[in-house]
Amino acid sequence: MRIASVEDDPDQARLIRKILVEAGFECESYATGAALLRALREQAFDLLVVDWQLPDTSGIELVSWVRQTSGAMPPILFLTSRTAEEDIVAGLDVGADDYMLKPIRAGELLARARSLLRRAYPEATQDADVIRRGSYCVDPRARTITLGGEVVTVSPREYELALFLFRNMGRLLSRDVVEQAVWGRAIGAGSRTVDTHMSRLRIKLALRPENGVRLTSVYSHGYRFEETGAEDEPRA
Repeated sequence: MRIASVEDDPDQARLIRKILVEAGFECESYATGAALLRALREQAFDLLVVDWQLPDTSGIELVSWVRQTSGAMPPILFLTSRTAEEDIVAGLDVGADDYMLKPIRAGELLARARSLLRRAYPEATQDADVIRRGSYCVDPRARTITLGGEVVTVSPREYELALFLFRNMGRLLSRDVVEQAVWGRAIGAGSRTVDTHMSRLRIKLALRPENGVRLTSVYSHGYRFEETGAEDEPRA
């Protein structure tokens, strides 16, 4: 799983990355909040490890921005030297999921990271089997989707939406459920965000019966994503 670490001290950044990489995680290090925000526009991470003090912003402001933009995911672990209760509460109140006091201890960092990942991605951490449906292959570990053996390029949010659909095939999914599962919050009755993402995904992944699946809009409720058989394919 992919972890982003935001730490401006080079020695601390190397230590964090060393601990996580040796434990089998992928880890990208960033020295500023701005560098992380640029990366989040292009990449998806399963966990953020954020230092409280950064040269261009505070960890509090960075966590707040991530939560307002990305919702409840990914989980965030605060690293801090502050021990005052009000500081810790402030960090948790803006959206951090856990905190760890410095100096960094390898065992504690791994334990807290693994705990957050288990809670946030129960299917991915307990059962990361590749999903194969029709002409599609969804790999939760590699975070890739292939159609007919070819990798399809999707945005991080589109990937999360596609993974949610493939894990819930055959179910009637309300917009509220989709919003909470993929965006981590209610978006609003007048928003077209979910519909727009569904439409883009339908086009990018060619979600059609000839590829073994069907994505259907259910009036006044939401969506149903299901497998199709040979009898559903268009006749010549």
